[in-house]
Amino acid sequence: MNPVIGLSLGRIAVGAVALASPETAARMFQLDTAANPQVSYVARLFGSREVALGLVTLVSRGRAQKGLIGLGILVDAADAGTGYLAMQDGTVSRKTAMTLIGPAGGAIAAGLVALVRRR
Repeated sequence: MNPVIGLSLGRIAVGAVALASPETAARMFQLDTAANPQVSYVARLFGSREVALGLVTLVSRGRAQKGLIGLGILVDAADAGTGYLAMQDGTVSRKTAMTLIGPAGGAIAAGLVALVRRR
């Protein structure tokens, strides 16, 4: 599958889950909604961002798409960094941090592959 299409559809799917069922998304990332009920709100923010970025990247072409892929890489790097910082300050366990950092790292890699294949 084309990495741009795969990454975009992945963003849309994960984002749709976070929007429709933020508790399910929180469980996927091993976040505790009982201890922190605001997680659902933040999951929906994440979900709307993911759906928007996935859709706009999927329908764009040329230089615009290349720029959106780059933007996605930056967003995913920020997500990975946030997971790392949460582990460092004790907000989440190391195991939970890996469920946050791992998918972000995979998305970074997919974005880089998409950029290389576009040349």
